[in-house]
Amino acid sequence: MDSPETKRLQGKRAVVTGSTTGIGREIALEFARQGADVIIHGRAESDNSRTVIDEIQSLGQNAGTVFQDFSKPYQAETLVDEAWNIHGQVDIWVNNAGADVLTGNASEWTFQQKLAHLFKTDVESTLLLSRAAGKRLKESTNMSSGAIVNIGWDQAYQGMAGDSGQLFATTKGAIMSMTKSLAQTLAPKVRVNCVAAGWIQTKWGNETSSYWNDRASRESLMNRWGQPSDIAKTVGFLCSDEASFICGQIINVNGGFNFAGEQ
Repeated sequence: MDSPETKRLQGKRAVVTGSTTGIGREIALEFARQGADVIIHGRAESDNSRTVIDEIQSLGQNAGTVFQDFSKPYQAETLVDEAWNIHGQVDIWVNNAGADVLTGNASEWTFQQKLAHLFKTDVESTLLLSRAAGKRLKESTNMSSGAIVNIGWDQAYQGMAGDSGQLFATTKGAIMSMTKSLAQTLAPKVRVNCVAAGWIQTKWGNETSSYWNDRASRESLMNRWGQPSDIAKTVGFLCSDEASFICGQIINVNGGFNFAGEQ
């Protein structure tokens, strides 16, 4: 029999943007394991989206999909309305969607192209969707508290040298800052928090060089890469009733940053 802890989201309905792969996929599956029905989001229908839906349903939960490409013109209110219409209500909204400018064709773009793309897909979507979803969550009459969680970056605090450091400190730092203002706006009906991820082994981490593998281990007090499940479990807790007095916070999930390991 499942313990109460594993079903801490029983009866909740959640939306996770950017949830067909990587961290978002793991968050969606963690929600399902904890008893939530989940709506996943991707740019378009794909084999990945269909696989995640099958996995959620295999865990005994209802699943739905919404599709929008945040790099192109879109209406945040329309996406939020579509999500609400699937289950009639949403209790949890996670803004995980983000652009990959480190691998694939985007890795060859100019700095300015990467920056513009990150602002469009990461910063703008997080703010506009939070505003639209937050309004709907506040208006809900059949719930005592909604939850929004954004995804930031731990090194936005102290910075990291190089192009990638400048790009992600700027964009993820903006997301971390907006979280504070959104919490001030939406509380007490809706709690807004942010998870600042450290070195998490997603697609880029699986393909990167020994230098970055060594650095990821060296800069964590736990001497290892973090895994998507480390982020997912924290997000699951923040969206649960057990975190009912946590609001406007930025939670580092990085194994403890090791300043002595910086070079």
